[in-house]
Amino acid sequence: MRYLWLCLGIIALGLGAIGILLPLLPTVPFLLLAAFFFARSSERLHNWLIAHPRFGPPIEDWNRSGAIGRGAKKLATLSIGAAFGLSLLLGVRPMILMIQAATLLCVLLFIWTRPES
Repeated sequence: MRYLWLCLGIIALGLGAIGILLPLLPTVPFLLLAAFFFARSSERLHNWLIAHPRFGPPIEDWNRSGAIGRGAKKLATLSIGAAFGLSLLLGVRPMILMIQAATLLCVLLFIWTRPES
């Protein structure tokens, strides 16, 4: 089971790293997943991730108080708006747009009601 957690942690870390470059892919949720998986598979990788100068602070903020930084909130809002705008441009069916809008609004509500780090 440990190897499964390790593989999932590496995949989550990879997706989080890609999310730094691609604005529509969320970085921090994948880093949180990677920390969760590494905590169950590799103490060394877990400690490395938590101590990492770029990846560690958002994980610590979340673990300490469920906090999301203001910059991350703004970037998430911009990304969500871009994704919905792309759906509009692509002519997605109205029913799908309504479902997408409701889901994205719930995500935004969650993000903006979290404390700030």
